[in-house]
Amino acid sequence: MQLPGPGVLGPPRDRDEALAVLRRAVERGVDHIDTAQFYGPDVANELIREALHPYPENLALVSKVGGRRDDAGGWLPVSEPADLRRDIEANLRTLGVDRLAAVNLRLFESDGPNQQFDDQLSVMIDARDEGLIDGIGLSNINREHLLHAVERTEIACVQNAFNLVQRDSAAVLDECTRQGIAFVPFFPLGAAFMRPNPVLNHELVGKAAERLGRTPAQVALAWTLSVAPNVLLIPGTSTVAHLEENLDVASIELDSDTREQLNAVAA
Repeated sequence: MQLPGPGVLGPPRDRDEALAVLRRAVERGVDHIDTAQFYGPDVANELIREALHPYPENLALVSKVGGRRDDAGGWLPVSEPADLRRDIEANLRTLGVDRLAAVNLRLFESDGPNQQFDDQLSVMIDARDEGLIDGIGLSNINREHLLHAVERTEIACVQNAFNLVQRDSAAVLDECTRQGIAFVPFFPLGAAFMRPNPVLNHELVGKAAERLGRTPAQVALAWTLSVAPNVLLIPGTSTVAHLEENLDVASIELDSDTREQLNAVAA
């Protein structure tokens, strides 16, 4: 969900609509909400708490640490173990919970596992062992990070950029599938700041949408959901109407010809 304002910064354009999106999502059976303290910052967590607390027992709140925003809204890494621990606790506090279903460690440098990564992973392991989080996730990683991490501990999920035109994380997805780890693509419709949108404005996506009587976004999400059984979608939305459109993706079955055509989008 896209709860804060443009660029995931500041308050939403329509606070009441943002709260309605959250409540409707739960009414429709959504049981996984992705958030982060640095979304806003603070805005996403505060909206989630206002809309849904006390939370349904089956609702998994998944957050992330490893980043922060500067005064201009830029994204900066948070790498020190003490800062990561502080941010895990901040998520618990602002969401009003004692435990989170999972927290993703977001990396900003993806060269490969090193001592810093090991130290960061130790923070996540300690938080899980102390009962602050149920699962450890990783975000913006490569396959080497994943292989190194699973030698040390169980990994619940991976969040990487992945969509019809951006498939650099295919090897990570394949490894997650092999190991039974949930793969949660961010930017499933392409990055919002890219104009024109490379996914939604692709000719082949438009043709498939017209043929199926669906929107380009629904077709792109349906393709992403179909690439592997362990894929979970977290598409951004800021309106109830868009939420309903996204949830209807679960009913779309792509035939083999359509899948073959969409597979060619990245060619």
